[in-house]
Formats: sequence, structure tokens, C-alpha cells
Amino acid sequence: MIHELFVYLCVRDASAALDFYARAFGAKESLRLCEPSGRIGHAELDFGPCKLMLSEEFPEYGVHAPLAGASLPFVVHLHVDDADALIARALAAGATLVRAAKDEFYGERSGRLRDPFGYEWLIGHAIEKVSPAEMQRRYTALIA
Repeated sequence: MIHELFVYLCVRDASAALDFYARAFGAKESLRLCEPSGRIGHAELDFGPCKLMLSEEFPEYGVHAPLAGASLPFVVHLHVDDADALIARALAAGATLVRAAKDEFYGERSGRLRDPFGYEWLIGHAIEKVSPAEMQRRYTALIA
């Protein structure tokens, strides 16, 4: 039985990432494990009821942060009360806008940004409840 699912990010400067996620998203650091050299081996941030884990790069173990400008095959999605406000806060903290917030066919207003560490975030809030059948109808019409 699965009890939880965590996103675990690898970054080049974990201290800076912890600071950015606190300023951009209001995340609260709950754990930090450091090597004597100061390299962060593991840290945890509380995003409300959710937890994000991160560490520095550990090339000696094959653990690498994203390459600068590289496209990643995933996006972290935060569902919030006000997407526009959180996007503005993240941009002020140093994120880069990928796509401005707009109303989407699936009943959410959302936008996309890239953090200074190479990860993309989809920030959204609900604007209407859409049934799966209606969502499929809208999706089909969108791609037609």
C-alpha cells in the first residue's frame, strides 16, 4: 500500500533553492541534513499539506541537477487559491514566466513558470467543476 508520494529535486545550490521556494511559494523548511563541507544532502520543505524534498548534486553517485536551459519531461503542479497572485510572487522572487495564466478548458486558471534551478511549475486554481465527459468534449474540440 502506498502512503505518500514526494517530488524529490536535485539542485546546484540547495541553500538558494530553499530560500527561493520559501519566498516564491511560502514553503517552510522542516529538515536540513548537511555534510561537514556544508553540502546539503537532504532537505524537506512543507508546501501546506505537501512535502517537497531536495538535495545538492552528488555527481559521485550519478545525481545531477538539470542542465541550464534543458527541457525536463515533467512539471510540478501546485493547485492554489489564487494562481495569478502566486505566479506574481514567484516572478518577484526570481522565477521566469513560461506561459501567463489563462482560463483552461479543464476548469482551471493556470500559468507556467521556470524556477532559477531549471524546474517548471504549473500554478493553477479551480474556476469551475468540469465532468470528465465535458472535459473530453472540450479537449476534442480544442485539438480538432
